[in-house]
Amino acid sequence: MRETILKKTQGNRAKKAWKIMVVLSIVLLGMIVFSISWGTITVPWEDTLAIIGQHVPVISGYFPSVNAEFQAVVWNIRLPRVLVGVLVGAALGVSGAVMQGVFGNPLADPGIIGVSSGASFGAVSAIALGLTSFSIFIMPMFALVGALAAVSATVFLSMSRGKIPVMTLLLSGVAVSMLMGALTSGILTLMNEYRVREYLFWVVGGLDYRRWEHVYLAVGPILIGLIVLCLLARHLNVLVLGEQEARSVGVPVVALRLLLLFVAAATTAMAVCVSGTIGFVGLIVPHIMRIIVGPEHRWLLPSSALAGALFLVFCDTLGRMIFPPNEIRVGIMTALLGAPYFLYLLRKTQQSGGIS
Repeated sequence: MRETILKKTQGNRAKKAWKIMVVLSIVLLGMIVFSISWGTITVPWEDTLAIIGQHVPVISGYFPSVNAEFQAVVWNIRLPRVLVGVLVGAALGVSGAVMQGVFGNPLADPGIIGVSSGASFGAVSAIALGLTSFSIFIMPMFALVGALAAVSATVFLSMSRGKIPVMTLLLSGVAVSMLMGALTSGILTLMNEYRVREYLFWVVGGLDYRRWEHVYLAVGPILIGLIVLCLLARHLNVLVLGEQEARSVGVPVVALRLLLLFVAAATTAMAVCVSGTIGFVGLIVPHIMRIIVGPEHRWLLPSSALAGALFLVFCDTLGRMIFPPNEIRVGIMTALLGAPYFLYLLRKTQQSGGIS
């Protein structure tokens, strides 16, 4: 009887999660079309769909021709920007959910083990060496290498006798972040004003001036990272129960934790390297989705991907709408919208007697 009730409850939760993901998908598609259509040059939504459809080989013949100006605006400027936003938002949302599960802390985010600070150090190194003028890929690749180096250093410092204590990992991440931040600040003091501006433009985080090259650079690694993390969702559920419970069912705790951390960190690093540092997406989106769909990571991770993509595209669109033709960069918008919720979450955690 008890097993029957349990299966029925799980089935109801799964149906609810599927419904929520369908709704999120529909809203995200609507937000994408609106974001591509709206701007200084407003493109009718039917023309937007026609332009996109014309570039899909199987159905290209079913759409009418659209004037060249709309073609250039939609296909060369806005669509790559929105696609980068979708990829980055999904990557940060899923990585944040994984980090919160690994650390057992709703205040954890993808930058907690030094990813963002390492990426910033890599980016400023590329700018200081004058390499960014050779290719648009130089700074993203340096940022990626810096992020992975910071994560590797964090894991190396926290490992003891083949184990990785969560608290030690957290403290090591703080120490590595501070070290990377100090090195970044030191390099900035030696750079000329033009290069400092170039770094500040990247570190604020934004989707402006993103081209198809950025989409091609990010789409493969981010999709692979998201798929791997979603496939590990069942194992993450076991890991969240505690190390002893995980070991009792044969889960290799240290290996699993390392795999989750490195895949989440690499996915975050890939996102950060094409968009700059964007905060709060990986913190607030997974927490909100955990309230809506529950703690089951099989549903939480894909829901966080959809919600993260929706939140970032929404913030980018809102930033373009407030003071047209000027815009507020998406990194600023996510902070303006995310910081109040973070303070609320922190206050709620304090009132409940600590961080669970």
